[in-house]
Amino acid sequence: MRVVSAEEINRALDFRALIDALDDAFRADIKIPPRAHVAIPRPGAEATLLLMPAWTEGGAESFVGIKAIAIFPTNLALGIPSLTGSYMLLSGETGIPLAIMDGGLLTRWRTAAASALAARYLARKDAARHLIIGAGALAPFFARAHASVRPIREISIWNRTAIRAESVSAALRAEGLPAHAAADLEVAVREADIVTGLTGADRPLLKGAWLQAGTHVDLVGGFKPAMRESDDETLVRSRVYVDTRHAMEEAGDLLDPLRRGVIAESDIQGDLFQLCRSEVAGRGRAEEITLFKSAGTAVEDLAAAILVWRRIRQA
Repeated sequence: MRVVSAEEINRALDFRALIDALDDAFRADIKIPPRAHVAIPRPGAEATLLLMPAWTEGGAESFVGIKAIAIFPTNLALGIPSLTGSYMLLSGETGIPLAIMDGGLLTRWRTAAASALAARYLARKDAARHLIIGAGALAPFFARAHASVRPIREISIWNRTAIRAESVSAALRAEGLPAHAAADLEVAVREADIVTGLTGADRPLLKGAWLQAGTHVDLVGGFKPAMRESDDETLVRSRVYVDTRHAMEEAGDLLDPLRRGVIAESDIQGDLFQLCRSEVAGRGRAEEITLFKSAGTAVEDLAAAILVWRRIRQA
């Protein structure tokens, strides 16, 4: 079994290829049993353990994969990532382990790629201004991912701690990306073509009243029922899509409004499986507001791990 380092993952992946791999995976025959979602009581904030298996069916080469991820929110105060874990890739023919990879890094790559894949179908083709709310470890990945599918000429980053937003912006500028820290969230939202939420907020930061016609909203951070990054008006004003229907069962940005009747299940236009298979339409009019809510799926992890495996094996 090969141990794949973070450096090898970063060398093996690029967003254009990964987004294409995810597009293929959402159209392929991949089995996804229910994931285990376990709460771990910890002082300060509850931690979460996720176990996410998946396997391919058919094709010349088959694979089985499982991701074990730990999310410890209090890690941020220690200056270390809140999300860590491992991904194991096995042969689909024999079950023999092929590789073990940095699960946290693989998650950051595939999560950003999934949102960029959704943006291919939902964001305006001329979307040029990208706002990222939250300056954690995911922020640089989302800046790069969306810039790979749309002609982004301005990246704004807003964070409760302004110095963190400036630090991430400076690192992106060093890569040649047009990033800057946003001082006023409302102003930044009103000016954006794509708004990405990457926070673990328990009350809405994004107000629907701020959204301009033609905006695409990309909600990622809230993965528990008590988490809300957007208010009710954001949902009401938007054509809403999800990565999988599972998002409606545990993501507070959808679960809470659904429970209270603010939106109905019929208001969810489709998921990534349906978008990639052309079973539902994406953006219809330039002026409409679209919203993509991501909760994560093992399809994305498996597709990313297979791409890494194939590329390092050829190197």
